[in-house]
Amino acid sequence: MSRVPPRAGGTRLMDILTFDNVTLGYGSHAAVHHLSGSIARGEKLAVIGGNGSGKSTLLKGIVGLLRPMGGRITRDGATRLAYLPQAAEVDRSFPARVIDLVALGLWTKRGLWGRHSADDIARLHAALARVGLAGFAERPLDALSGGQFQRALFARVIVQQADLILLDESFNGVDQPTEADLLRLIADWSTEGRTVLTVLHDLDTVRQHFPRSLLLARDLIGWGATADVLTSANLARARGYTEAWDDDAPLCEAPPHEHLGGHSHEHTTRTPA
Repeated sequence: MSRVPPRAGGTRLMDILTFDNVTLGYGSHAAVHHLSGSIARGEKLAVIGGNGSGKSTLLKGIVGLLRPMGGRITRDGATRLAYLPQAAEVDRSFPARVIDLVALGLWTKRGLWGRHSADDIARLHAALARVGLAGFAERPLDALSGGQFQRALFARVIVQQADLILLDESFNGVDQPTEADLLRLIADWSTEGRTVLTVLHDLDTVRQHFPRSLLLARDLIGWGATADVLTSANLARARGYTEAWDDDAPLCEAPPHEHLGGHSHEHTTRTPA
């Protein structure tokens, strides 16, 4: 059962995403263990942890690229989802223009080969202008800098008009002005009622821009208000769990199950197997 706390003005936000004792991994090797909880519509949540802690695996499970090894991930109703993977997973060598990349955000409505209307073209150019790429529509992708390419990917997300937006380390390799612009865009999405999950490494960025955080070290270390999650004790535990993990250990047994949904995240952790 999901428990959603009151928000400003006594209103309650409905959950958009629920994890019910979810374990995710590759083959027989688990990377995220027994995660339970829920995320409300309009949340701006940072997903943090060291390398190999399960952050990207969690996003792939939400998208459906990975089927849970155990438990269940539930998205509310007809939630529209946009997913921006790590830059290393995006092929920049494909011979295409910037506007072709952004137009991929319309494929669910127009298909990959459908004709774009005048309104569609206007939306594409408006999205480019919003990310600071007005006038870049006809440029080839391989002519863009790393920051410009990331802006173009964010423009693609804009035209998808998603309810749930997943961003995997979207600020890696970009300059400070680009990061600042993209953070403002994420804040705008949250204000519009969109839910944003962002994998991040920079804890200062998390503290300044993300009111809620989920800290992973394959096990869940903490989930809730960022100030409560990013404590010295939690960060030390996360480092210790990641460093001590035995990759040859068998799949862990589920802990006593308690669904800690709807933002009441007093999670416990277990010793790595």
